[in-house]
Amino acid sequence: MTNAVADVGLIGLAVMGENLALNMESRGFQVAVYNRTTARVDDFIAGRAAGKKFTGAHSPQELVAALKAPRKIVMLVKAGKPVDELIEQLLPLLSPGDILIDGGNSLFTDTIRRTRRVEEAGMLFVGSGVSGGEEGALNGPSLMPGGSPAAWPHIKPIFQAICARTPEGDPCCDWMGENGAGHFVKMVHNGIEYGDMQLIGETYDVMKRVLGMNNEEMHAVFAEWNRGELDSYLIEITRDILAFRDSNGEATVDVILDAAGQKGTGKWTVVEALDEGVPLTLIGEAVFARSLSAEKEARAKAAPQLNVATPSYQGDRKRLVDDLRQALYAAKIVSYAQGYLLLRSAAKAYQWNINYGGIALVWRGGCIIRSAFLGDIKKAFDRNPQLDNLLLDNFFKDAVVGRHEAWRRVIVAAVESGIPVPCLSAALAYFDGYRSGRLPANLLQAQRDYFGAHTYERVDQPRGKFFHTDWTGHGGATTSRSYSA
Repeated sequence: MTNAVADVGLIGLAVMGENLALNMESRGFQVAVYNRTTARVDDFIAGRAAGKKFTGAHSPQELVAALKAPRKIVMLVKAGKPVDELIEQLLPLLSPGDILIDGGNSLFTDTIRRTRRVEEAGMLFVGSGVSGGEEGALNGPSLMPGGSPAAWPHIKPIFQAICARTPEGDPCCDWMGENGAGHFVKMVHNGIEYGDMQLIGETYDVMKRVLGMNNEEMHAVFAEWNRGELDSYLIEITRDILAFRDSNGEATVDVILDAAGQKGTGKWTVVEALDEGVPLTLIGEAVFARSLSAEKEARAKAAPQLNVATPSYQGDRKRLVDDLRQALYAAKIVSYAQGYLLLRSAAKAYQWNINYGGIALVWRGGCIIRSAFLGDIKKAFDRNPQLDNLLLDNFFKDAVVGRHEAWRRVIVAAVESGIPVPCLSAALAYFDGYRSGRLPANLLQAQRDYFGAHTYERVDQPRGKFFHTDWTGHGGATTSRSYSA
């Protein structure tokens, strides 16, 4: 029987698992590792882990026996059924108070269910978002744990030792909330990531197709932007991508097929927003933009048939580049405002205690959407933890209002040139809708009442009092007794 010497166990030695295990060991923790294909354990122990504080296990029983109490086991296996199967395999081997940690990209509702299952068996469960990819796993990821609150004091020393740090030295890891909160926060992170990437893509497209800028010119612009308010990982890598050349001196970005992939977390975010009734319009458009891009053959067939003449841009080119910077920043604010609305709605629905400023701090480093901008979000929630909408914070309100003219000029230039900018446009539409004291939903409600007797409220009567009109003169007074959107 293996001696119980390890501080933490890890199951799943794919690249993420290996890197996270090496990260934990480099911070002083003894790590026990197991993989279903045990040859991978042997290869790891003899290779990257050679001479380090690792214990290799050839079975779940060996792994559990190697761990100090309370046992802490990180599972990095494929989301879905494999996680459930592994949990059921481990539970009979564990003792009360032991902790199972799912570090995969699990759907948060699965994490809610698993937390209940594991707690009923007497153990504790954590579902943790892990962002930053392979490099982050090795050098410091952003970690978003949630689940059984009693588990946090036991895993906190490990998680906050291995995570990324903000420029000020704060750990990019904090407790997100009960049961599925951690994986929900990671899901929203990924949705915002979809939005950020699409916004940057639209900006690049306007530069390339409206202004006719070459890669070197665009590289210089993104390099400049990365030194200012748009300082972020995604702007940084866009800068580098535009400068990259292959061994033949050809720009690699120009030979990449314009058909985007997706793993589903962006879609999950939009589906949850629809269920919660939250207008997550920008991220929704980002998901659909990827879907449209994937229709490459259909677009290639349609392009010559739907060809229309568009005028060449005759405006101030230098001003449009600066307008793009302002539009990108303003739209980015809307994306985060919508994401935080979804977080707040879910926290209420699932009874999570979420620290919204803490989320911004966790995202400041290690993750894909890390940026200087997130520091301002943290300050906004420090000023007002109950902030209803990021757009109502004075800093962000002034930022968006001060940029709306440039933002509109960008969209006009794109539309006139026939260049789709769905996320830039959706963000502006949300801003204009949110600041409108009156929207045309009165007509919509009249239509619903006309064809379905769905009733409506009146501006001259208290909210919650409903009326029905016999629009045709022969409809009667019966209503649907429904007022669902």
